[in-house]
Amino acid sequence: MPAGSKPRSGSIARAGSSGAFRVGLCQGEGMTDDWARPVVHWEIVAHDPVRLGDFYRGLFNWEIGDGPIMTVTPGLGGPEPGPGGHLRQGDDAGVRLYIQVRDLRTSLTLAAELGGEVISEPFDLPGAPTLAVIHDPEGNEVMLVQA
Repeated sequence: MPAGSKPRSGSIARAGSSGAFRVGLCQGEGMTDDWARPVVHWEIVAHDPVRLGDFYRGLFNWEIGDGPIMTVTPGLGGPEPGPGGHLRQGDDAGVRLYIQVRDLRTSLTLAAELGGEVISEPFDLPGAPTLAVIHDPEGNEVMLVQA
């Protein structure tokens, strides 16, 4: 963050070891109605994840793990650490974004009002935040994340 700058409303800033500020995950009372909803996780589902992993490693120099969930190292695409992701095998190839929201119920209602479709009501996974699934108006699956 440039000298003299303040973090955007809804972010949490803290000084790093060099004295520079870093913007962290938006949570709790720091979020205002106009805060930008960050991408907090993503995945690429592939018919052949090993082949696709080789493609992304070669094209973008990504560090990608092995196994059924091929973890992609966080921090890609910018100077600040970004969201982590993974590759996994699945029947429907595509990219799935996980977008952080303040309130899942409100977001599900708004998604439907804007032409989306609620696919899954909120659910919890062990050791993970609460999730819900929607389709955007084009049918792309999006995971909503309430931290």
